Amino acid sequence: MRQDGKYVYCIIGENDGRNFGATGIGGREDIVSTIGFKDISAVISNTPMTRYVISRENLTHHETVIETVMTEYTILPVRFCTIAESTEEIRTLLRKRYAEFKGLLRDMDNKIEMGVKAYWKEMPEVFQEIDRSDADVMALKKKLGEARGDTQVKGALGKAVEKALAVKKADEGWSLLNRLRRISVEVKAKEPQTDPMVCNLACLIDRTREREFDYVVEELADKYEGRYAFAYVGPAPPFHFVTIEIKA
Repeated sequence: MRQDGKYVYCIIGENDGRNFGATGIGGREDIVSTIGFKDISAVISNTPMTRYVISRENLTHHETVIETVMTEYTILPVRFCTIAESTEEIRTLLRKRYAEFKGLLRDMDNKIEMGVKAYWKEMPEVFQEIDRSDADVMALKKKLGEARGDTQVKGALGKAVEKALAVKKADEGWSLLNRLRRISVEVKAKEPQTDPMVCNLACLIDRTREREFDYVVEELADKYEGRYAFAYVGPAPPFHFVTIEIKA
């Protein structure tokens, strides 16, 4: 029978032999514990030497363990489905990359990630603004009327509207990003996932400024009440700012 491996969730800046309970990934209720070297540790649980499917359930389980650890420690998230063959392999990893992990732990000390998304509330109004302000869209609409439904003109008009919408998102999203950047250590703009989504931001902040960050998001929501709907999540581990990859 093949021996279990060690599933690695994150790296922490302590070596105090912790037990985080029977919450390991895989549904076997494996104990989540630590393996240390000097003053750092890997948070691990036993697991079969198999690859986990990238599913919502498995990703959520992986992230939940990291979030639990984050309530007590500065953490460096490790990439989903990172499995070492043995305890010794993990200690060797910690030894070889000790300086790197210590530097990253200093960078992430007392840092949390906050996610902010903004959506246009009234898309018909947004498209009307594009119709009135974008020269290419106006010209193609006029041409389409004269061409009586020409399919090539229709296609060109669709692309022009798509381009104008992207420009509008960039302009309006920049204004929101710029305000949040003032109180963040770093902000990363992710690709908007839908037409109404203006921006999709991951903000790295100092934990001591969490309430201040809340106020700024509330301020933006009040200021743009008729324009945007905001979705706001956090605090979360700094997944978008550091993720440790361990190559077999």
